[in-house]
Amino acid sequence: MQVPRADAATPLYDIAGVRRAEAKAIALLDGDDFELMRRAGAAAWRYLLQHWPRAQRIVVACGPGNNGGDGYVLALHALEAGRDVRVLHAEGQAPRSALARRAWAAFVSAGGPVSAAGAGLPDCDLVVDAIFGIGFDGRADDASTALFAAIASSGADVLALDLPSGVDGSCGDVAGIAIRAKRTLQFIAHHAGLATGAALDHVGETAVAPLDLPSGAFDGVPAAAWRLRESSLESLLPRRARTAHKGSSGHVLVVGGNHGMGGAVLLAAAAALRAGAGLVSVATRAIHVAPLLAHTPEAMAHAVEDPAGVSRLVASADVCAVGPGLGRDDWAAGMLRATVTGAHALVMDADALNLLATSPRSLPADTVLTPHPGEAARLLGRTVREVQRNRIGAARALCGRFDCVVVLKGAGSVVAAPGGSTWIIDAGNPGMAVGGMGDALTGIIAALRAQGLPAAEAAVAGALQHAVAGDRAAATGGGRGLLPSDLIAALRQPGRD
Repeated sequence: MQVPRADAATPLYDIAGVRRAEAKAIALLDGDDFELMRRAGAAAWRYLLQHWPRAQRIVVACGPGNNGGDGYVLALHALEAGRDVRVLHAEGQAPRSALARRAWAAFVSAGGPVSAAGAGLPDCDLVVDAIFGIGFDGRADDASTALFAAIASSGADVLALDLPSGVDGSCGDVAGIAIRAKRTLQFIAHHAGLATGAALDHVGETAVAPLDLPSGAFDGVPAAAWRLRESSLESLLPRRARTAHKGSSGHVLVVGGNHGMGGAVLLAAAAALRAGAGLVSVATRAIHVAPLLAHTPEAMAHAVEDPAGVSRLVASADVCAVGPGLGRDDWAAGMLRATVTGAHALVMDADALNLLATSPRSLPADTVLTPHPGEAARLLGRTVREVQRNRIGAARALCGRFDCVVVLKGAGSVVAAPGGSTWIIDAGNPGMAVGGMGDALTGIIAALRAQGLPAAEAAVAGALQHAVAGDRAAATGGGRGLLPSDLIAALRQPGRD
């Protein structure tokens, strides 16, 4: 897949990539590693002034490593500007790295106060978190944990330097207590782990200070993923010719809707229509046909009680979306088997994935899988916790296991494609945490496949369009009580063909 234009997609790096770029930059700076610390501290001070210009009482919580050194540099700038600044460190966590000791010495020589943190923080307008940064290894000792708790109980805004302490910058995992920041200023590059999963509850608003690295610092350093926002959507969606007709816009067949679950196929079909499919058919239980036609008369509903009867419908469709409301009984297994065998292109969700987990099988090339974390865990034979602690890794593992495009749903949805390409969706909101949203996503991706987009492009564009529509619907009517039907209605864009 072609990466969207540079102003619409942001490269994200894991910690290993950031360290490689940092090492190359230091070499290009003739080995002056303290220069990057000076730049980081100065950039953080400028960022602080931009967002908290009236903050007079500032507490800087510094750790023993280079992240703490960045904090000491910022504290010196604050001291020289006449602010009431105090540096605190956890008990037994005085500066250890040579760079941190150098920054500490400059602050102390200028008259800056440094002390071990007590039971609580002094009254302040702002706390700067410079405790661990990218050096965090997932194990905070008791003293650091106590400092985290003191910062949380202070009630003050928190500016995190590089990343909130306690968060793993590569994968976004939060193994225990972690700082919750109002804003996070990343250094050198955007961290992949801060764009998905548990980290999103801790980072607040994010920005990056590139530190004016020498040209060539990122040469040969691959991005771990690409972040896509609403601004990317226009370039990803397919355009229709002036002479387009329903046949040229593709035919989607939605397969599912077992007893008691007819709403799932209804939502998937409606989303496929709103996402631009020219024709949408539904193969479902007979009892769901009348309600489906009453709600969405544009869909062609077919009663299929014998799974053998679905083969003809599968053969006539350009794309099959199988799984919404499918169930796990014999009917479901037969419908899935016939669909996977005969589909020209395939999008799999919900119980199709659960059946795949219990009875693994090879899948057609360019299949798109759209699991939530629970389904991903079953497919990988892991726990949900293991999936969520490294969402990027889990999506890539699924992609490798099934040789398919994978959309791992959730906060910061991850799209992984064979060959190593990975994207993270920076859109969507908590109001979308309701049953049926995944059915809508399945219909959207299937519609984009039917309109001619290859699997990876359809998955990326569909996941982003789904999230953006959720944000638009929430902006109109609020996030609480947001329904999949609200999102589906918001898929239409004024001015789009």
